[in-house]
Amino acid sequence: MNLRAWQDPWRLMMLVINAAVFFGVFLYKITLPPYVPYIHLLVDYHFGFAKRALIGAAVSLLFAKVPVWLVFAVAGAVWLITLGLFVKLFRRTFGFDDVQMPLFVFMVGSPFFLKNFMFTLGHFDIYGCAFAIGLMLMPARSISFVLLAALASMVLVLIHHIHLLMYVPTIAIIVVLRYYLVQGFTRQNVIVGVAASLCVGLVFLSAQFWGTMPVPEAEFVRHLQSRMADPTRTNLLSFSYIWYQPLSREIHDTWQRMPSNILGVPVFALLIWLHTPLWRYFADLIRALSEELHRRIVVAAIVMVSCGYLVMFAMVFDYSRWISNWAVCMFLILHAVKTLPSSKPVRLISVDDRKTTILGWIITLIPRVGIVRPF
Repeated sequence: MNLRAWQDPWRLMMLVINAAVFFGVFLYKITLPPYVPYIHLLVDYHFGFAKRALIGAAVSLLFAKVPVWLVFAVAGAVWLITLGLFVKLFRRTFGFDDVQMPLFVFMVGSPFFLKNFMFTLGHFDIYGCAFAIGLMLMPARSISFVLLAALASMVLVLIHHIHLLMYVPTIAIIVVLRYYLVQGFTRQNVIVGVAASLCVGLVFLSAQFWGTMPVPEAEFVRHLQSRMADPTRTNLLSFSYIWYQPLSREIHDTWQRMPSNILGVPVFALLIWLHTPLWRYFADLIRALSEELHRRIVVAAIVMVSCGYLVMFAMVFDYSRWISNWAVCMFLILHAVKTLPSSKPVRLISVDDRKTTILGWIITLIPRVGIVRPF
């Protein structure tokens, strides 16, 4: 590595600090009781079809008794895989020369992205991100790409049905931008796309309305306790009620907490503003697209994804997670847009701009966003 690499904060210091933050957040996370993540590893299809049970059912094939450390082992492995996939995606889309490093730092060092996935270790948001990146890396030359995306979406809904709003719309956009806008719309591939979408919707309806446990909660809890490596830790089963809670109750709880949770919106707005160089580059990419139709579709896609997150805001109160995942979806759509034909080169984030450097340092030093309220 040459001298400039040691002097350039984009290329070395910020990446080193981000790596240290990743490790620090991990050390902090493993000290916290994994209430929600652990119970999800215990729930399976023992009583029949159930929502949020796919990961637990997979774990049950390998572990008769589930230790608490498995939460961090499985989630940590998925986090590392997601990091590796993103690095590969970035290299394929942009490259890894000096000029691309500011863009890379704004993404990989964003408190919305890998840092927050580390803090929410064990939650299932990251699976949607990993699946979407995987689809970005796969060839999109045949109708099998559409079918594979639909299969990935159905798996995500079985993991957690909220993925229908969280990452399935972004996966649909990736399919449109990478397959339909390149291969064109034909009667056959449109029929396949519509049928695939209906299948995903059917799986969601099944999980949402027929995924409630058919046995009394006490019996359900006894089954979960029988799968625990340490059955005395009954406090880790305190969230068993979510398999019985109707959608109306979730919405009621969300609006009851709204007055206090809405106070975090200015903080979220500030965090989004700190990524201004990244959003400016994204806007320039869209404006540079050679086809007007492509520009309109991309803008409509961004609006669609954002509307999905607004619906989640009204239904479930984990606001910090939703804002963070919205930003990640924007990162992924940016990568997809970069693959479309452009009428002119787009200047990357500057390595010499003082304001950009300051903003880069600020987002580097922010360790995460959180789960419900900011930080």
